[in-house]
Amino acid sequence: MVKKLSKIPFRGTPEQEAELKACIESSKHDKHLLMTVMQKAQDIYGYLPFEVQVMIAEGMDVPLEKVYGVSTFYAQFALSPKGEYNVSVCLGTACYVKGSQGVFDEISKQLDIGAGECTEDGKFSLEDCRCVGACGLAPVFMVNDDVYGKVTPDQVKGILAKYA
Repeated sequence: MVKKLSKIPFRGTPEQEAELKACIESSKHDKHLLMTVMQKAQDIYGYLPFEVQVMIAEGMDVPLEKVYGVSTFYAQFALSPKGEYNVSVCLGTACYVKGSQGVFDEISKQLDIGAGECTEDGKFSLEDCRCVGACGLAPVFMVNDDVYGKVTPDQVKGILAKYA
C-alpha cells in the first residue's frame, strides 16, 4: 500500500507538471527508464510526493507500487520535502557510541518530526546519516552546512533556536 508521508500539502505548479509530463512522454516507450524519470521528477519538485508518483505510474503505465518501491529502496529519493534548514544527525559508529541517538531523539522531540520528515511550516527537515567525516567531534549533527560537535541532548533546544 502506498501512502502519503508528508505533512506538507503538495504545491506543484503547472510549469513543473508540464516539464514532468514532457519527460514521461519521451520515456514512456521504455519501462527501463522509470528510474531516470523519477530522478528528473525529483530534480523538478525537490522530492517525490505521492501526487508525482501517481503521475509517473500512470504516465509510464507501471503500477504505483513499483514507483513507490523504487523510491523507498534507493536512498537518493526523498518522499518528503527538505526544510529550509535540513538537520542531519550522524548515527555512524563513533557518533552512536558517544550518544548521537539521544541527540537525534531530542531533535525529533523538539521538532515533532521523525527521520525523513519536514515540519508543517517547511522550516526544518530531519534525517539520520552514517558519517559526516567529523568522528573526532562525536556526536555530531549538522544544520545545512553548519556542523555541531560534542553535542548533548540538553544543548539541542538552544542550537535549534538559532534557526527558528
